[in-house]
Amino acid sequence: MDALGDATRRAILERLLEGPVAVGELAREFPISRPAISQHLRILKHAHLVTDRAVGTRRLYQVNPAGIEALRTHFDWLWSHALMAFKKAAEKPTTKEGR
Repeated sequence: MDALGDATRRAILERLLEGPVAVGELAREFPISRPAISQHLRILKHAHLVTDRAVGTRRLYQVNPAGIEALRTHFDWLWSHALMAFKKAAEKPTTKEGR
């Protein structure tokens, strides 16, 4: 989840949802340098959110479905626990002041 703490990385990941793309193409779409794009992709790859493959002299980056599924599973777990805590708090008997 730390990898998604940066707005540029979130935007890159959203762009990759459209399909595989090379670093150079991404760099043309974002207002940052190609090395900065590469660094963001390294972080996303390290977090298992993207994968890359060689195509000729280029590397194409794409969303890693397994990484996204793991992220979704984690958020589903968090959401379930938050709902259970809310239900428990809502069902807790209230006491009147002064009694």
